[in-house]
Amino acid sequence: METYDGAPEPGGAPALSDAPLPTAEEANPEHAAKDRPAEDQTVTEAAADEPVVEQPVKLLPVAELHLHIEGTLEPELIFALAERNGIELPYADLDELRARYEFTDLQSFLDLYYANMAVLQTEQDFADMTRAYLERAAAAGVRHAEIMIDPQAHVSRGIPLETCVNGVASVLANSLAEFGVSTLLIAAFLRDLSEESALGVLEQLLAMNAPIAGIGLDSAEVGNPPAKFERLFARAKEAGLHRIAHAGEEGPPSYIIDALELLDVERIDHGIRCMEDPDLVEHLVAERVPLTVCPLSNVRLRAVDTLAEHPLPAMLAAGLNVSVNSDDPAYFGGYVDDNFVQLQTVLGLSEFDRVRLASNSIRSSFADDERKTELLAELGYS
Repeated sequence: METYDGAPEPGGAPALSDAPLPTAEEANPEHAAKDRPAEDQTVTEAAADEPVVEQPVKLLPVAELHLHIEGTLEPELIFALAERNGIELPYADLDELRARYEFTDLQSFLDLYYANMAVLQTEQDFADMTRAYLERAAAAGVRHAEIMIDPQAHVSRGIPLETCVNGVASVLANSLAEFGVSTLLIAAFLRDLSEESALGVLEQLLAMNAPIAGIGLDSAEVGNPPAKFERLFARAKEAGLHRIAHAGEEGPPSYIIDALELLDVERIDHGIRCMEDPDLVEHLVAERVPLTVCPLSNVRLRAVDTLAEHPLPAMLAAGLNVSVNSDDPAYFGGYVDDNFVQLQTVLGLSEFDRVRLASNSIRSSFADDERKTELLAELGYS
């Protein structure tokens, strides 16, 4: 399980078609200045319906540990890929698509998330999506990213497993050289499907020697407890893969306990509902279990009503090992830097806590010790 830092593997994604995709500035000019690397960024508009007063925010080197690559499909890229692949979208224009980005819960988001995946047809499509994310992530201060892909969501609609995996991996293979971002790929399995389906796809990934560092568990949490996937995670551990799982976002604190005890996960994605169980918090603190928190996502999906009510400050005060991540940034109002901007603006996040969150993200990653040491030195830690 290596961090991608070499040249692309042979047989990567083919060249773009004659109709090139728009650049980041052409596709989203209002964000062009923000998307360019900079020492400082200034808040100019609200995210997740929170009022904002302009505040300068210095970028810190961070690791992004909770990121679904399909959730980085910006509306402009959705339309560009649809045109390239001859797909008729159920939206007349960008405004109509953006109007659907008001979610009442996790499922309302997932419905749109899966529908928009229809534009991903070729290795090049997956490569373009990945490249667009890495460009934006680098501008946000991300120096290491552990990227989840949902292979079942693509195989179920007739896309070969090799197409989606190779398309993403072809870009990750050169991510450090091209973007300054080391990367790892994680295959996330859909908890609302059967364990048999997940096991079948995992065996295919292992048989094709797919460049995955680990597995995850995502999608609809309520009614799909960790216990449903004990064999899947045991097989992944046997294969030497890292293991993470979404738990305690919409599901109860007991899902966090089960993910740790039954699935033997090394990291919990979300985990905000741990605060409802003091004994669980005590255990998480004692064991330094990483929790990959996604504040803007939690607000957009109504896991919390407003950012001002987010439990992150209480989690930090309790000594929990939390980091800040963007989850599905194209849908939830922002990338990692946007999350930090809003946390500082709305919650008054201190410089000390910003550095602590960045350090937690690096130390909680699956990067090798050499890369962690390098990034912590960049952050100012020895």
